[in-house]
Amino acid sequence: MTKAGVGRRGEPRRAAEDAVARVAVDVPLAHLDRPFDYLVPDRLDEDARPGVRVRVRFSGRLVDGVLLSRQASSEHQGRLGWLERVISAEPVISEELVALCRTVADRYAGTFADVLRLAVPPRHAKVAAEPMPEPEPLAEIPAPDPAGWGRYRDGAALLAAVGSARGARAVWQPLPGEAWPDRLAELAAAAVAAGRGALLVVPDQRDVARMVAACERHLGDEDRVVALTADLGPAKRYRSWLAVRRGHARVVVGNRSAAFAPVADPGLLVVWDDGDDLHAEPRAPYPHTRDVLVYRAYASGAAVVVAGHARTAEAQLLVETGWATEVIAERAALREHAPRVGAVGESERELARDPSAHAARLPAVAFEAAREALGRDEPVLIQVPRAGYIPGLACGQCREPARCRHCAGPLGLPTRQSPDQAASPGCRWCGRIDPAYRCQACGSRRLRATVVGARRTAEELGRAFTGVPVHGSGGGAEVLDTVPAGASLVVSTPGAEPWVEGYGGGAGYGAALLLDGWALLARPDLRVTEETLRRWMAAAGLVRSWREGGRVVVAADPALPVVQALVRWDPAGHAAAELAGRAEVGFPPAVRMAAVDGAPEAVAELLDLAELPGSAEVLGPVELDEPPGADREGPRERALVRVPRADGRALSAALVAAQAARTMRKAASPVRVQLDPQHVG
Repeated sequence: MTKAGVGRRGEPRRAAEDAVARVAVDVPLAHLDRPFDYLVPDRLDEDARPGVRVRVRFSGRLVDGVLLSRQASSEHQGRLGWLERVISAEPVISEELVALCRTVADRYAGTFADVLRLAVPPRHAKVAAEPMPEPEPLAEIPAPDPAGWGRYRDGAALLAAVGSARGARAVWQPLPGEAWPDRLAELAAAAVAAGRGALLVVPDQRDVARMVAACERHLGDEDRVVALTADLGPAKRYRSWLAVRRGHARVVVGNRSAAFAPVADPGLLVVWDDGDDLHAEPRAPYPHTRDVLVYRAYASGAAVVVAGHARTAEAQLLVETGWATEVIAERAALREHAPRVGAVGESERELARDPSAHAARLPAVAFEAAREALGRDEPVLIQVPRAGYIPGLACGQCREPARCRHCAGPLGLPTRQSPDQAASPGCRWCGRIDPAYRCQACGSRRLRATVVGARRTAEELGRAFTGVPVHGSGGGAEVLDTVPAGASLVVSTPGAEPWVEGYGGGAGYGAALLLDGWALLARPDLRVTEETLRRWMAAAGLVRSWREGGRVVVAADPALPVVQALVRWDPAGHAAAELAGRAEVGFPPAVRMAAVDGAPEAVAELLDLAELPGSAEVLGPVELDEPPGADREGPRERALVRVPRADGRALSAALVAAQAARTMRKAASPVRVQLDPQHVG
């Protein structure tokens, strides 16, 4: 080693102090997922600060990286390379977010580099060079009106905790017709008034626009609120991100990538509608917004709110373990605000009037509800599933999803079968063939494929109600944000329901018809009932209260627990039953589960290399129904590994080590590892 500050002949001079930089190199190989040490030349001493983007030479080529820290010496005994250059002297990531990225990578069996790409957007040089004035002092924020939160049990306490910078943790279900953006904006205003920041993550662009507008109203300063979404474009998105990083914006509203937004001193973290698929990141390592915010709240001491019309099993687990408090309305308040909800064929009198109610797609009770609302000059919402085919099986008599008798996985028709198994269903989880299938609900041996949705709903209703305007939203048509308040028919796919103009909370529909319920419930998926209830409640929550004539008709068997949960407006009870059911059969989140996808030989190799916990149970592998693509050839298989929650960390570590062993061997065929996949079916 040379003396401090003096390099070898022809080499740069080292920085006088803390000349060793620890750098996270942008190399997404599992066996290289660790910081590397580099020497800091004196010419970069001033700019090479923790959190800045740098360029270093790695394996003979220049790669990007992030400088994590500087220190006086290195544990590496060999010769260290030099920082080539500092891309920008502005730090892009704080110590808090470095720790969060590391936690997420370990939790989801991924690499730090993959998570860092999700957390920090690509640099836009022109925007980075733009001058940005120093933030002006924040104007006084009026105290939020506690009346809105006062309607909920522990709601006022939640608002007070956020306003006093205490780390409250809550799971919130709004009342039907509630202006939920305003309630969440009140929490954000309380956090800012306490001198802290707020981060609110919602599923889609429509919700972002509603949430931004509400926050601007309650803060009285639109410059303190920014939106972070991919739809902004590279330049505008990076400009907004820099405004957050530099402390100009105190409230951030965005979609899933905003969960890593560099909010200074966060005091409130919110995820709205955590059951929406858009909160699940489709890129490795596939983190979920809810989990990212929970980890961030745990590390930063910020308040966290998991909110939505329905409740997921994961949110219920937070409540049952005591980590979070449920904030819900009393039953008396709920009865005042809820519409009248009924199922087709729920009474003998109704069946006597319409004997074919169960078989009809548009039964008489649905027509009656629509006529009454249109007669009051109010719009009617008709929710229909998307058209298409799902390769799953259900009972041909009662339409109960077909499940494996060994592992409770969904049954389907395997893509490859021997001649004697040509008509036998097979499990999509463990691969077992079940030639003697019998429905556990009704005992029938008949099976049918599940078909979702109908494309002619608008035409059918248009002919039935001549002269009434018909609007379509989603399902190939434009997704509408609002519709007029007068009489009309609004045909929407789940998640695309527009609000009624003039109704801030959306509760402007006179009636809602939830059609083809059997099709939603027949999907071969772990979360089928939870997802169905979430879609139904999101639509039913847009209907006026029963005192105003609001009515919801669901076309599904009234005896089903999910239908009864909607009728009683009891998402908490359904979530508790769902979690208990999953614990009984070994489904997430009661257990930790990993899905391992890839070529058959690659999946087998990874499972052989993984030192799984003794409690691990391997299901499969089974062949995936995926056509060969440009990036893959031949069949692909999936194996599921499940362990008790106590062994979740051991499972993640074992899969990380196995992936590292494969990348070290330069295995040609990649394997995708996904912890706690949102959809298993």
